[in-house]
Amino acid sequence: MACNKCKDGKYKYGNTGDCKYNSLEDCEAANQTYDIVELVVDEDNEALAIDAISLVTSPAIETDFVYFNAKQNNLTLAKVDEDKRLLISPALIPYKTIYRYDAQKDKNYYVYFTAETVRKAAEAYMKHQNTNSATLQHEEKVTGVHTVESWIVEDSKNDKSNLYGYELPKGTWFVAMRVLNDDVWQRIKDGELKGLSIEGYFVDKMQTLSKQKYAEPIGEVNGLPLFESEEDAKAYAKTLGCDGTHEHTIDGDTYFMPCSDHEIVKSLLEIIEDDNANKELLESYTDYPQAATNNAKRALKWVEKNGWGSCGEATGKQRANQLANREPISKDTIARMASFKRHQQHKDVPYSEGCGGLMWDSWGGSAGVNWAISKLKELDK
Repeated sequence: MACNKCKDGKYKYGNTGDCKYNSLEDCEAANQTYDIVELVVDEDNEALAIDAISLVTSPAIETDFVYFNAKQNNLTLAKVDEDKRLLISPALIPYKTIYRYDAQKDKNYYVYFTAETVRKAAEAYMKHQNTNSATLQHEEKVTGVHTVESWIVEDSKNDKSNLYGYELPKGTWFVAMRVLNDDVWQRIKDGELKGLSIEGYFVDKMQTLSKQKYAEPIGEVNGLPLFESEEDAKAYAKTLGCDGTHEHTIDGDTYFMPCSDHEIVKSLLEIIEDDNANKELLESYTDYPQAATNNAKRALKWVEKNGWGSCGEATGKQRANQLANREPISKDTIARMASFKRHQQHKDVPYSEGCGGLMWDSWGGSAGVNWAISKLKELDK
């Protein structure tokens, strides 16, 4: 439905609503609908699923964590005290809609995860040993914060999370994090930091499904693709922008070529080949994960106070600024980001103790480097 103008100059939503809105903008704002997008783990880039967990003032899933304190939480566990410095919190709740805003497209929308995706993300987080990766407000890396336990709720009424006042749906992913960092722990006790928010890379399920896969040609005639079935040839024709098929007989067998005429498919493939060559030179990309931008911002924030010192070649500094500002990057730049994987062994070096961690984040960190590797594979296909 849409907002329609009434005779008195006001607006109503649909054809049967009341004429109660003073302007079109008021009507549209009051009845705004948002897309709801299912996010899934990228099967080709599982390591990116959960790159880190961030302690934040406003958790995206709107559920605060609790910390071990026998008096405040009335825990029935034997001998639990604040000295353990443990946080208990849901990291992901299945089917809960989470608001998002895409600044590049100026678009509001909601995302959600199925129970299956939540489980995959939790397993990937543990499998790829990201339990020591933590940040504050998705900006600043912190040390002394470690995930020491991870579990999936199997029965919402009989789960260990009930001890802390939670009763969340089956499939919820919980974590227990030990906080040895004195400053972070004080901010938790003061009520400044209220919950957890994941940092990860997921893909839109519908976009993933829309990337149709077509049968490979079984051969060619004069360099043009040939298919065994007419259906496969028709499907390939759509990718070229033509309709229909035409037949070729080889050794008494009939095969099919996309497009209704041999010259049409020849001309289209020549055009596409030229376009691809030009695209390779001109095309740039901005679909790298937000976590890569956050990592670059984190590095630049530290540099602003402490300087680069002996760290950072010109290209590294340029890359940090590109990613922090979400500037378009070329395929050549993506290839350089992917090749930075060779420095992964130095990624956990604290900024103050060497160049490894600083330069790793300047190139987008694990999120940026792993995305670049995945993106290169996609572009090569």
